[in-house]
This record gives sequence, structure tokens and C-alpha cells, in this order.
Amino acid sequence: MLYLCGMLVVKNIKKLIQIETSPRPLVKGEAMDILPSLDNAYLLVEDGKFKDFGPMEQCPEIPDSEVIDASNRMVLPSWCDSHTHLVYAGSRDGEFVDRIKGLSYQEIANRGGGILNSAKRLQATPEDVLLEQARKRLDEVIRFGTGAIEMKSGYGLTLESEMKILRVIRQLKSETAATVKSTFLGAHSVPAAYRANRKAYVDLVVNEMLPRVADEQLADYIDVFCEKVAFSVDETIRIMEAGAKYGLKPKIHTNQFNCMGGIQASVEHGAISVDHLEVLNQEEIDCLKGSDTMPCLLPSAPFFINDHYPPAREIIDGGLPVALATDYNPGTTPSGRMSFVLSLACIKMKMTPNEAINAATINGARAMELESSHGSIAKGKVANFFITKEIPSLAYIPYSFGSDLVESVFLQGKCV
Repeated sequence: MLYLCGMLVVKNIKKLIQIETSPRPLVKGEAMDILPSLDNAYLLVEDGKFKDFGPMEQCPEIPDSEVIDASNRMVLPSWCDSHTHLVYAGSRDGEFVDRIKGLSYQEIANRGGGILNSAKRLQATPEDVLLEQARKRLDEVIRFGTGAIEMKSGYGLTLESEMKILRVIRQLKSETAATVKSTFLGAHSVPAAYRANRKAYVDLVVNEMLPRVADEQLADYIDVFCEKVAFSVDETIRIMEAGAKYGLKPKIHTNQFNCMGGIQASVEHGAISVDHLEVLNQEEIDCLKGSDTMPCLLPSAPFFINDHYPPAREIIDGGLPVALATDYNPGTTPSGRMSFVLSLACIKMKMTPNEAINAATINGARAMELESSHGSIAKGKVANFFITKEIPSLAYIPYSFGSDLVESVFLQGKCV
């Protein structure tokens, strides 16, 4: 019998999900419907990392270890949410009512609502208040099972307000056990004062905001909202190329409403991911096939604004990978609950539960360049995982879309 010490032992696991002995960088195409798992399993955690796993009949006896009995419960790696705007000020519930009354996203944006509304509120909000609001949201999504998360700026739209958001993200990163990635999204919308001189705002992003962000090492990535209501393909290219000079790889908002060349430009410039993709044509799918760029789908955005959903089946059936993320933001997705995103993926985009879980774990990790340390249960990876409540099957997670099925959450091996 093997004896070890100083470990966490989770035993009698009904089903241990997303296990790997040879970790994969991502899964795509038909492989997305394969979810490696083990029934009646144990899991060992040591020093914040996964140490081992296996069938219960091989579970070692470990003196002085912490033992958790997970009978009738399942264990999954924590969700990897690769696209959020978690740092924002207040809500936009008034626009929610406007949409009910018939106004479109574009109409609300054109009259000063949308992103510009959030920017006005954020500019007036003190940094400590912004931090406290964001801290509560982060604590909430962790309780929902998220263990790695990307956060964007983009609701500042001035030099100091963009820096304020990124400083809040840096503070959150320093105080949480979750893994946090930061993205500079100064090009989220063109402020009203620059509508008659768009080039001047892009100049501000490139020549003033970006050098400050890079100098203070406040971002891992750079993003642009490449859409007719925001920035053109040429403007997006300019900003991506400027970011590259500072070592910031692109993660690009594109194809939310229009096919306009954003995917091709993103792939050409080595984007880690292209996010939204509510509209997509075959030429764009073919472009993604020859790339390392991850298609990231955000189904709770079209759910909330009553728009059409991304063509997940065409993407997966075309042999591509898919990641899922919440797009947590005050205007189009005021929720960070990843399990609901999985439900929408299955119900509205015809993804299988296995595909949805792969998209929210291993592929979500890849969309943040965390595939070597997150997204699956493998020896040496960060021990971010959660234990479910008693559930009858894995499909019950997306099936039971209104229920909180997470019983306990562990980050870096510690129960939070």
C-alpha cells in the first residue's frame, strides 16, 4: 500500500470528469464530443496541484491527509471563462426596458447608450468603489465554478479611466486564488467627442493609452471591437499591429452583427481568439481552419438582446474547436454563470453536453493560453476544481439551467 503525506484526498467520486494522462492543448471537431472520465474515482491534490487520480480500489491510504467524501457527486475542473467585462460601474437596466420596447442594440448605441453609457458611469466612479463592485462579481462567479477568467477594460474610453479599470484588474489578480488574465480594450467604442474625427481617437489609443498600459505591465492581451458600430477592419489592424510592438497578442471582438473581414485580419495577425461570431460565413470558417485562432462563442449575449446565435454546429462539424465564455458585462450579458452558458450552448446551438464542457474547460483555457496549467484534471496542473451536488448525470448540468449545482469550489487545492 502506498503512503503519502500532506495531501487532500477526494474519494468515492461518482464521476471524475475531464481527466488526462497526456494533456492536450485543445480539442476540436469530432473530438469535442469525447470527454474522458472515470467512475468511482479518487483524486489527490498536493501543494495546489493535481497529484494523481484513479479508481477507488487503488486509492492510497495517506496519514494526516485531508479527506473529502464525494459519494454521489461529480468532480470537474473549474470553468475557464475567457471573455468578460467584469469591471464596470452600475447597471444598464434602463436599456433592458428600451429593448423590450423595440429599440435595437445599434439604435441604443447611436443615441449615446450602450458602451458610451457605461463609460460615462465608470469615469465618474472612484477606483475603490469600482474595485468593491468587481470583487463581489468575481466572488460570485467563483462560487458558480469559475477558476480562470479574463477581464477586459473598455468602459473607460479615456486614458485615466482605462488605466483605472486595468489597475482594478491587477488588484483583483493579486488578491484572488483564481487565475486572472487582463486585456486592454481601449478600442471598445468611439467616444461621442471623437465621432467627427475617428482617427484622433485611434491615435489616442495607439500613441497614449497603449504605451502607458505596456509601461505599467497592466495587460496580457489587446482587443478591438471590430464592428460597424465600433471600429473598421483597417482600424483594428492598426491597433493590433501597435499592440504587437509591446508584446500584446490580440483577442478580437468580431462578427457580432456583420461579416466584414475581422476574422481574416485577426487570423493574419495571430489572434489568440475571435469572439462572438453570431454571424459567420463559409469563407471565414475556412480561414479559421488553417489557423491557431480559437473561435469563442458567447451565447448569453444573443440570449439577452434577443439576437440570433452563433452557428456552433457548422464550426464544430467543420473540424474546428470552440470555446464558450460568458461575456459578463452590464449591457448584453449581466451574468457570469458559466453553467447557464452551457445550457444555452446545448439548447440554442445544438452542442452536446460533452462539447459544451470541453468548450468551457480545456478550450476556454486555450483561449487564455492556459492550456498547460488549467482546463483539465491532469498531474501537475493547477488544482482548480469543483464538486457538484448530487446529480443523476453529467447532462443534468446544462439540463437543469435554473439550479445551482456546485456544492464546493477549490482553487489551488484550497476550498474557497
